Amino acid sequence: MPERALARLAEVAELTEVPERPDLGFTDERLADLVVATGATVLVTDGDQVRASVLDLDLDVVAVMGPPTSVDLDLAAERGVPVLHAGDRDADAVAELTLALLFAVSRHIVTADGEMRGGRAHRGKVPPSQRHRGRRLAGRTLGIIGLGRVGEAMRWRCEGLGMRVIACDPGVAAATHTFAALLAESDVVSLHVPLTAETRGMFGYAEFGAMRPGAIYLNTSRGALHDLTALVEALRLGQVGGAGLDHFEGEWLDPSHPLIKLPNVVLTPRLGEATGETREELAEALVADIERVLSGEAPGVPFARPA
Repeated sequence: MPERALARLAEVAELTEVPERPDLGFTDERLADLVVATGATVLVTDGDQVRASVLDLDLDVVAVMGPPTSVDLDLAAERGVPVLHAGDRDADAVAELTLALLFAVSRHIVTADGEMRGGRAHRGKVPPSQRHRGRRLAGRTLGIIGLGRVGEAMRWRCEGLGMRVIACDPGVAAATHTFAALLAESDVVSLHVPLTAETRGMFGYAEFGAMRPGAIYLNTSRGALHDLTALVEALRLGQVGGAGLDHFEGEWLDPSHPLIKLPNVVLTPRLGEATGETREELAEALVADIERVLSGEAPGVPFARPA
């Protein structure tokens, strides 16, 4: 947590820092031991397991610095423990990362960078200007699935690049395309929807097959929105020309996964909101909500599952 937010939190609570945190975070049992040892009633966590062992303890509030994917939200509600996190994503930061992936995929930036660093850029008979020939985005069609805050932030950025932007979102009047029509028309498909029972696995063999041949697929929302095996096959066959992905189920991708070896993909480990500004704003919002809960008020931002 940034220093300014910590200083503000210290005004309303006694702070206790836990021992060195494991790379993958504390297990539920270990975190429960630390809560008992410190006597904490307010828990600020980031990616650690918050499940039965922790939630069975006497807690006033759990605040999560990142998405609450490791928190048993149903059990927390049953126990009456408020779980706080910033319900709205940093739309600008996520849109900027999505755009960065689009540039990296369409212009082969990662592969070309590796060749330059390895002294291989000008070796061989094919010059780099031919080997890494990319696509100009101006004049292309971007299809946005989910025209919420992030989708809207992506829309005006890409319009500024000279792209034609279409959108599919049953809840937004400005999104005039059906899902099928969007897939058929788009040179780039960018996915910005929350993970729900209805959207889980919404992209599979049929959907990738319905995309315009060679189109680019971007997903900076959640990995469970697509069938990764189907995506790999579509990429290998050239049906999908490239992909930029910022999230994977379990927050991890096996290094032996076939996706790793494909040159037409760019992969990042959940970097959509990984900016200093985002973290400071998130921390300050969480501290403000912690203050409200401790004083008996309702938090300023109601809890919502993240997109």
